[in-house]
Amino acid sequence: MLRLAAASLAGTAIEFYDFFVYGTAAALVLGPLFFPTFSPLAGTLAAFATFGVGFVARPLGSVLFGHIGDRRGRRPVLVASLLLTGGSTVAVGCVPAYDAIGVAAPLLLLVLRFLQGLGLGGEWGGAVLLTAEHAPAERRGLWSSFPQIGPAVGFLLANGVVLGLAATLTDAQFAAWGWRVPFWVAGVLAVAGLWLRSSLVESPHFLEIDRHARVPLAEVVRDHWRLVLLTAGALAVGYAVFYAVTTWSLAYATERLGVSRGVMLACVMAAVVVKGALTPVAAHLGDRLGRRPMCLAGCAATALWMFPMVALLATGEPLLMFLGCLGAMLAFITMFAVIAAYLPELYEPRVRCTGAAVGYNLGGVLGGALTPIVATALAEQGGRVPWGVGAYLTAVALLSLACFARLPETRPVGVPVAEPAME
Repeated sequence: MLRLAAASLAGTAIEFYDFFVYGTAAALVLGPLFFPTFSPLAGTLAAFATFGVGFVARPLGSVLFGHIGDRRGRRPVLVASLLLTGGSTVAVGCVPAYDAIGVAAPLLLLVLRFLQGLGLGGEWGGAVLLTAEHAPAERRGLWSSFPQIGPAVGFLLANGVVLGLAATLTDAQFAAWGWRVPFWVAGVLAVAGLWLRSSLVESPHFLEIDRHARVPLAEVVRDHWRLVLLTAGALAVGYAVFYAVTTWSLAYATERLGVSRGVMLACVMAAVVVKGALTPVAAHLGDRLGRRPMCLAGCAATALWMFPMVALLATGEPLLMFLGCLGAMLAFITMFAVIAAYLPELYEPRVRCTGAAVGYNLGGVLGGALTPIVATALAEQGGRVPWGVGAYLTAVALLSLACFARLPETRPVGVPVAEPAME
């Protein structure tokens, strides 16, 4: 289990590195380089719009790779999704800017971002199911949390590379070529990820299925559509909070408050370090207390913290900005540490890869794709303190709270390892 969990963590870290490095670049440099005819605000919004395309592609990726995962196994999904995400990320770093090829530049950016999202849409389902379906029932939450640490590691890698470049290059050098380096690093990471995953074995739950679904998506839509919609609505708040902190806050602090790029990245990264470190702790509590109570508590904490968070960010003081980000990350991980065990337990094994991945990635469209765009527009309309952003995030938290309240508890108590929890 330790070897399997470590390989899953490393793989998700690499793929989320690919995804996050684009978000950081969108917040810092892509607007002026690829949308130079726009105003600074419109350029940032346009860059975030290409960022959002990745989220729109993720449910499509979950359908494509979910079909493979439910028909052919979880393991093939991990290799194919890593190749697609890594290759498209390297290609982003090779796209000439608008000044060189005109409107073709943002169009290429859009296509490659779509391919990134397509690959990541398959990654989560494959990595999480392979770990969850190998884990003993009484420790499924803990072991399944290892892939959930991957996004934190990927974010830290992405922003660590950007922070290092920002500290050693001038603004002109960073805008000219420095921003491309993190995308090229993705190629090296993809090769390492493929090596790590080459020795993984197939999920025992998949091997025990007597009759595989012919068209998994059709079964999910016919038999589980309410469950998919509820899980998507429930997970929206996690995406909204995470990307408000890790993407929108970077643009807000640097453009509106005049905070240096390095200072704001350091604040966000420190909060994400704590979030990653506490993920197994929250997951262990989910094994003891249940998945649903943890999710309800995380939603409630999010709803209570969003107004204090934006007030702390608006101070421009590094310590207070860090505390604002930290509170949001703690509320976030209270929910998302247990999601890797919760979602698979909600679906029967024959359609689990498709159902869990589609619900997870639809939540990304609702929460992740829209949040940087909406938050940037709301912050521009308000005063120094972006209360509108706090109101928006609180509303998303309340929506997700209502959805979690409609979902059942799935924590297996005294259930044999080979027997899935009932929906």
